[in-house]
Amino acid sequence: MMDTIARALVSASQVDGELKDEVAGFPADFILQMIVLPKGSSFTLQVQADKSLKRLENFTGKPDLSVKFKHLTHAFLVFSFQESTSRAFANDRMIADGEVSYAIRLVRCLNKLEALILPKMVAELAVKRYPVSLTLNEKIAKAAQIYAQVVSSYVDLIPKATLLLNKTAKRS
Repeated sequence: MMDTIARALVSASQVDGELKDEVAGFPADFILQMIVLPKGSSFTLQVQADKSLKRLENFTGKPDLSVKFKHLTHAFLVFSFQESTSRAFANDRMIADGEVSYAIRLVRCLNKLEALILPKMVAELAVKRYPVSLTLNEKIAKAAQIYAQVVSSYVDLIPKATLLLNKTAKRS
């Protein structure tokens, strides 16, 4: 799930002007990470010079901002849209290691992403305030672009997966 959210954030940073404006508030080359403690799923993103996001795979350095879920069940509440990210922070289910203003900016990016890609009834549970100005046409058009880019990013993994499967089959 974390990987899909990372890919969706990358896509949304290229598709949605409002989300791109939020990302523009981070310095270029800023590295942000979300992780489930103690050693669970995570994603790492880097802000590019053009203010879009890029996924970093196998990142081992120290990010500028790390948002950490204290437990898997806390992450599940947020990613199953039973609790908003803002509420999770308020309920002390997450830790922000880095500048708090950047953590708040990341939450706004996640809220905008959720408002764009989720059905309105689900998105209203997932975000603190559903954007009033988001029209159905805009939502559908942007969601389609985001989903298409996410799917495309997974399709790029097929050759790698095929090679891995072939190596595994040869060992057997």
